[in-house]
Amino acid sequence: MENNFYDMWKNYYSKYSNLLDDQVTKEFPTQAISQILEMNLQFKKMLNETTERYYEFANLPSRNDLAHVSSQIVNIDAKVDDLEEVIQESKDNQKDPVELQREITNLKKDMKSLDTKLNQILTLLNSPKVTNIKGSV
Repeated sequence: MENNFYDMWKNYYSKYSNLLDDQVTKEFPTQAISQILEMNLQFKKMLNETTERYYEFANLPSRNDLAHVSSQIVNIDAKVDDLEEVIQESKDNQKDPVELQREITNLKKDMKSLDTKLNQILTLLNSPKVTNIKGSV
């Protein structure tokens, strides 16, 4: 295997050119076309592998790496959109703070009223003699 990319390309080009010249001078049968296509596919495969190794050696992201990162970004974006919808629904379901404070104040008043009534009942229950005296009169 040749190490220099330029030499590989030059070798490929000379083979390709010679083959093409030979085939053009003939009747250019389909077998020659398939050989040319096969050579092109092999060259492309070799070029892709070489490029992949170069990116790995240079510690650079390859096309596959970028595609993987891109798909992860798309997934994260979808999750962020879902979270935004949930937050918006939560905000829509929250009550107005002024109204909430008013309800708390009303609850406090009701609790004081109930506490006062409960104290009156306890006072009446703890003093049975006074009730009996009033009832007998």
